[in-house]
Amino acid sequence: MPDLLTIARDGDVVVLTLGRPDRRNALNLALCREIHEAVVDAVDQEARALVVTGDGSAFCAGADLDGVYGDEFIEALYRMLHHLAEVPVPVIAAVNGPAIGAGTQLAIACDLRVVDERARFAVPTARNGMAVDAWTIRTLAQLAGSGRARRVMLAADTIDRDEALSCGLADRAGRLEDAVAWAHEIATLAPLTLAHNKLVLNGSTDDERIAQSFADVWASEDVKEAATARAEKRDPIFRGH
Repeated sequence: MPDLLTIARDGDVVVLTLGRPDRRNALNLALCREIHEAVVDAVDQEARALVVTGDGSAFCAGADLDGVYGDEFIEALYRMLHHLAEVPVPVIAAVNGPAIGAGTQLAIACDLRVVDERARFAVPTARNGMAVDAWTIRTLAQLAGSGRARRVMLAADTIDRDEALSCGLADRAGRLEDAVAWAHEIATLAPLTLAHNKLVLNGSTDDERIAQSFADVWASEDVKEAATARAEKRDPIFRGH
């Protein structure tokens, strides 16, 4: 039986590949849990950036409606999505095909999106009588704009690759190798700064946590390393402490 999720480490970058191409990488309970565990492990092992993609011709076709679909799945899905948004390292979605329903949710839980020519986004809950949480709708509106989010959520419309790039839902055109190359570039940046920026960008309202993150950046050895590197006319080597 093929793995539900393939995990590959490439230096400071970890690539997670959804491995259900026969189901167009639809999310089931086990896959949601595996993604969550893999992200926890990657951060614990000090990965500097993560890439999420799908095997085959789809990024993720949504929730597997033929599988177990109840409270346990819903809890695992949102636990995984919200954890992706909260981990202190940047996560890039390499959207290699349709990202539908929970696939769009997975893509927007990542911090950046690289899209190939087959990519498209939709959240067709109005067609299946289901619902997504407020975080999903608000995040979609922040990334794609309120008007496009209304089209997606109220008219069950689809955003194609070109429109996603033009409106900000997608960040770059490219394939998996382009996303991995970008992740390696990001992995050379200051980890504490990236964690602080992500904390604020993703809407944390914990002022005490934000203040501590800000203080940690300015008290870090990385600030000193950047100054030394400037004086020595070389690239800084950041350690994340």
